[in-house]
Amino acid sequence: MNTPAFEVADVIRYSGDEFIRKCKPLGYHKGVLTALKQCRTEALGCHIYQCSDCGHTRIAYHSCRNRHCPKCQQVDKERWIMDREADLLPVGYLHMVFTLPEVLNPLCLKYPVMMYNLLFHAVRDTLFTFAADPKHLGADIGYVAVLHSWGQTLALHPHLHIIVPAGGFNIKGHWVNARGDGNFLFPVKALSSVFRAKYRDGLKTALAEQGIQRPRDLLEQMMLRNWVVYAKEPLGDPRKVIEYLGRYAHRIAISNHRLINVTDTNVTFRYKDYRHGNLQKEMTLGNTEFLRRFCMHILPPGFVKIRHYGILSSRRKAEYIPKPKDENGQKIARSKPAWQQVCRERLGFDPEKCPCCGSGRMKVIGIVDPRPPPDQLLLAWNQRSETRF
Repeated sequence: MNTPAFEVADVIRYSGDEFIRKCKPLGYHKGVLTALKQCRTEALGCHIYQCSDCGHTRIAYHSCRNRHCPKCQQVDKERWIMDREADLLPVGYLHMVFTLPEVLNPLCLKYPVMMYNLLFHAVRDTLFTFAADPKHLGADIGYVAVLHSWGQTLALHPHLHIIVPAGGFNIKGHWVNARGDGNFLFPVKALSSVFRAKYRDGLKTALAEQGIQRPRDLLEQMMLRNWVVYAKEPLGDPRKVIEYLGRYAHRIAISNHRLINVTDTNVTFRYKDYRHGNLQKEMTLGNTEFLRRFCMHILPPGFVKIRHYGILSSRRKAEYIPKPKDENGQKIARSKPAWQQVCRERLGFDPEKCPCCGSGRMKVIGIVDPRPPPDQLLLAWNQRSETRF
């Protein structure tokens, strides 16, 4: 695996303190920045490994495991894909994208939980309304939704990626294909209009319930905008569907591989210009502006960005997706694969194989605990000094 030359953590190390002083980010934003800065460094401690044959030793620093970290998503993504493969239906799948207009960006920045929950709810109500209508399908559907809040340049661009089976089960429990032999689900223009109305109604109710003053002319501006619902080409092999969705499910605002250069003042990164033929371009931002944009996409603690609906929800999928059974007819319980297994089966390398001799196995011979902050070290030292005297 290629190691990127530059990391988001480098930007935080260079300018994190300056960014916090100038922009005064939220507490959980600062917590995420600290986690990313410390990820795989001595600050989080380490495991020490030694080869059973040649005695080669290496240090593996601990990961922060933060969901916004560019270095901590690979194993989680592959583990999620392995888990989802058992939930596949033997049908075609479709990919759709529901996007909020820019006029709502100020509210998304100020009330992200409310606005993003409304996005999930409006998409759910829209798709279920169309699915229940015999004119469109007349069946019970399900889908997986993944929230992204960014564009290629880290600007705010909230949208939901939807992976949905190309049809559903009718009242008799029989599968009904979507129109055109499953090539498209519902008309996107009609979806856009209903999606806009559902979101408007939900926003009016939420603002009233929470006592938030509605920005002047907001609803009028919302209704004048074109609400984008984009339907991509059908996805074929169901297993490719999960691989495809896995790329979206654990993606963060920007990966380390997109960074071209990082200095103590600026960041240069690649981005794809979708408005001009998907051209690859470069952008340079000051470090504090880069971190400001990055923080716009840090989700509030506990916010669920991957959600399953309808026949694919945890509560209902057992009705349509039988659990695998062993040779005795007993249901096979799923177990969370160890990270070593994920690396061997999904990422193509064995983390326990000695990189030096190639035949020995790397065994843990020591664990170093995380290093506490300097002020705690000083306090501990003072307490020992007082005890000694």
